[in-house]
Amino acid sequence: MAEAKKSRSLNALNAFASAGFRRAYSQVRVDERKYLKQVRRAHSLPIDSWPQMFQFDPSVIAPIAQSTVATSSKIAALEGAGLGIGSFLTAVPDMGILATITLRMLQKLSLLHGFEYATEADNIQLWIAAASAAGVDLGRDFVGKQAMEQVVPRIVDRIAIKVGEDVAEKWAGRLIPVVGMGASAAINYYFVRTWGRRAHKHFAQRHRAIRQRLEAPPISPPSSSIALYGAQP
Repeated sequence: MAEAKKSRSLNALNAFASAGFRRAYSQVRVDERKYLKQVRRAHSLPIDSWPQMFQFDPSVIAPIAQSTVATSSKIAALEGAGLGIGSFLTAVPDMGILATITLRMLQKLSLLHGFEYATEADNIQLWIAAASAAGVDLGRDFVGKQAMEQVVPRIVDRIAIKVGEDVAEKWAGRLIPVVGMGASAAINYYFVRTWGRRAHKHFAQRHRAIRQRLEAPPISPPSSSIALYGAQP
């Protein structure tokens, strides 16, 4: 009986998580220009576009990214405390709001590291980062050459399963309303903070790799090539 109840709860959480992230996928988008102005003003960064973030060392970006993760975690905790009083009955709106908070955080972290999401390929990379943040291993051949409308729903489903597994046990505290307030706040806080830290690491690694390519000196042709092709009569 207990195992059947646990299985039903896990399936419900997976469904709520999948629905929440699918809605966020289609509806949530940080205003890139507005956020650019906000970051430029708050941190005195001389940038006019997000790709210019590649001119900064990761050590410059790290404090801004960490602050972004901290703020999102606190918002998630407040949201969890507010809805936690409703116990499991509020899991549906809670997962939807939690998905929105998480995706907005991921989008901001992406932009802070110089990665926009204007194209289909950019959006797929954003969701690959989301999977990395969730601790989901997609494998090298998962994406392939499929279109975004095929890839992203599959990634969302994989994320939803992992989310359900991660929080199913901890969500038991929500079944007692008053205790559920504190439990929900804590679950949401650590959930978003964990995702944020993993996503920050993911984007920082990509950012560092691109900076290394940009800073690499141009490769000169071998002297034999200059002798053969460089000297013209």
